[in-house]
Amino acid sequence: MMNRRTFAASSLASIAFLGLARRAMGQDSDSTYRNQVAGYGALRPDPGGLLDLPPGFAYTIVSSAGETMDDGYVVPDHFDGMACFAVDRRRIALVRNHELMPDMIDRGPTGGARALIERLRGESHFGRDHDGRPLPGGTSTLVYDLAGRRLERQYLSLAGTAVNCAGGPTPWGSWLSCEESTIGTGEVAQAHGWVFDVPALGPGLATPVPIRSLGRFRHEAAAVDPGTGIVYLTEDRQDSLFYRFVPERRGRLHGPGRLQALALPDLGGADTRNWDAATLAPGRAHAARWIDLDEPESREDDLRRRGRAGGAALFARGEGIHRGNGEFYFCCTSGGAARQGQIMRYVPGAREGQPDEASGPGNLQLFVESADQRVLDYADNLTVAPWGHLIVCEDRGDGEPCHLKGVTAQGRIYTLARLRLDTELAGACFSPDGGTLFVNVYRPGRTLAITGPWNAVRSS
Repeated sequence: MMNRRTFAASSLASIAFLGLARRAMGQDSDSTYRNQVAGYGALRPDPGGLLDLPPGFAYTIVSSAGETMDDGYVVPDHFDGMACFAVDRRRIALVRNHELMPDMIDRGPTGGARALIERLRGESHFGRDHDGRPLPGGTSTLVYDLAGRRLERQYLSLAGTAVNCAGGPTPWGSWLSCEESTIGTGEVAQAHGWVFDVPALGPGLATPVPIRSLGRFRHEAAAVDPGTGIVYLTEDRQDSLFYRFVPERRGRLHGPGRLQALALPDLGGADTRNWDAATLAPGRAHAARWIDLDEPESREDDLRRRGRAGGAALFARGEGIHRGNGEFYFCCTSGGAARQGQIMRYVPGAREGQPDEASGPGNLQLFVESADQRVLDYADNLTVAPWGHLIVCEDRGDGEPCHLKGVTAQGRIYTLARLRLDTELAGACFSPDGGTLFVNVYRPGRTLAITGPWNAVRSS
C-alpha cells in the first residue's frame, strides 16, 4: 500500500517529469498550446504584453493604426492579409489589407475627417456609400529597410473597397486584394465582391479596376501558379467552394478565361468539412475534376450554390492559400469533426487547365485536421517558410489566445508565437532573404517584424 509520504514523493516526481516533457516538446506550463514536435521551444512571456516568442526571437512594431502616413492619410485599422516584395537589395515593400466594413469610415484612411474625405473623393477610389463618402476598405503599402530595421514610408495604395480580407502575391509583382463581401446597391452605391490588382511598387493609389473574370463572391485569398498563370481562390463561407481561374493568356486576368469549381469524382458530391462523417481521410489523394461556372459576375451571389448543384465539393470557410514547392495549401477555418480547422493540400496535374487534363488530373488531400484546440485552432492566413514548413495564423476571436503555428512536412504542429491581445494574427509573410517574418495584429492594427534563429527549428 502507498502511504501519504510515498504518494507525495511519487506525485512530485510525476509533476517534475511532466514539466521536463513539456519543456522538451517546447510547451509552457499554462497549457494554452500543445506541441506535437519541439519547434523552437517553450514561449517566453513578452514584457511588453503583446507577443510571446521562443528564446532568441524578438519583434519590433513597424506600423500602427492611426498613424499619419506620408501621403497625409491615416493608417487604416483592421490589418489583415499581406505580402512582401523586394524593392532592391536592402528594402522591401509590404502591401497590407484593411478589412473594414462600409460604416467604419472613422477607422479608414480619412479617420472620418471631412477634409480627408473630400480629398479622397477627388482621388482614385472604387466605391462610395450613399452619402458619397469613399468606402474605408483597401490597402496600404509600407517600404521597409531590412538592414536598418526601420520604416521608410507608408501610403494608401487602394481605396474605396469593402472588407479586404486576404489575397495573394502575383508573379508580376502585385498584390491581389480580395473583398470578403457581396454587399449590393441596396447598401452602398455599387456592388462589391471583387478582386483588385495592386502594384507592389506603385507610387500611390492604384486604379481600382475589379477583375470580374475572377467572379463575384465572398473572396478570401488567391494564389497564382507562375507556370500556368492559373489563379486558385478561396471563399469564406460555411458552404464554400474551391475555385480556379484559367486565363486564355497567362497573366491576363482581365481577359477571357474559365472560372471553375473543384469536384472530387471518386467521392460523389463530396462534403470535405467532415462535420457529420469522415468523408476525407488525412493523407489520401483524390483526383480532381473542375466544373465550369457560368455568369461569374453572379448578381445573385449564387456561384457556390450553382457550383454545388453541378457537383462541386463543399469546404468549411476557405481561408488563406499559399503556394509551396509545386503545391498549394489552403485553410478551412471551421472544418473537421471537432470544427477546429483543416489544412488542405492541392497538387496541380501535369496537364493542369489543358483540354486533356483528365489524362493527368490534379489531386486534393486533407493535410491536417485538428482535434485539439491547443494544437491548432481556427487556421486562417498562412504562408510557406523558406525551410518548407507552413506558418499558420490562428483566428479564434472568442477570448482564447491566438497563436502562430508551424506545420512540418509530415503535418506535425508546433507553436511559434502567442498573441496576448483578444484579437487575431494575420498576414504572415517572409522577407525575400528569409530573415524576417512580418505579421499583423488585427485590431488595434499593428504590423510586426519578427527575427530570430529560424534555422534552429526541431521537427521531432
